Amino acid sequence: MSNTRSALIVRGGWDGHHPVEATELFVPFLREQGYDVRIEEGPAVYADAETMADVDLIVQSNTMSTIQPEEFKGLRAAIEAGAGMAGWHGGIADSYRNNSDYLQLIGGQFATHPGRHPEERPGNEQDNYLRYTVELTDLGRAHEITAGIDDFELETEQYWVLHDDLNDVLATTTHPVQPYHPWHRPIVSPAVWTRLWGRGRIFVATPGHSVDILEDPNVRTIIERGMLWASR
Repeated sequence: MSNTRSALIVRGGWDGHHPVEATELFVPFLREQGYDVRIEEGPAVYADAETMADVDLIVQSNTMSTIQPEEFKGLRAAIEAGAGMAGWHGGIADSYRNNSDYLQLIGGQFATHPGRHPEERPGNEQDNYLRYTVELTDLGRAHEITAGIDDFELETEQYWVLHDDLNDVLATTTHPVQPYHPWHRPIVSPAVWTRLWGRGRIFVATPGHSVDILEDPNVRTIIERGMLWASR
């Protein structure tokens, strides 16, 4: 029996999140860690029970896509049986809006990313780029994924996430009240979290809109550690 671990990368969906370039960034790391890496351009593989039974880690970067019922059932069954799942940004937290059971599995769904002041918007994706702080929680300061990392700033999309209390939140970000926004008090969203599901582990980081953000030393370290933590 081989000691090599198996990592399955599932990517696709909206091109704006650069699913190919983003996932390729982490392939050398996974191979260095002893994983045999398989790449699939979409979630059809989730319905292949024989393949999914042997997967130790699922890394998904698939935004605003769809998943068929049998594909979702295969994904959830694999995690319940001990496979890990990891991802970042919309590739995991805005993947399948047609499937509420997926939202329950992952524990967080992208709702919006508040924009800049209307007069400061250049008319492209940077309309939603804000400078914000990722703040470690007490749990995050002690957790192996985020230990030794201090609060850090990014200038990119700041995710507002719908979430529940089954998440173990390692870092948060706060959306302030602005006169041009309709909410009336600051909103705290999880920015990094883990979740236990059956015998499996799930890891999510909301930063990662573009490759340069994934290359940020803090973000990259958190994602690399998160993949290893989640793995069977």
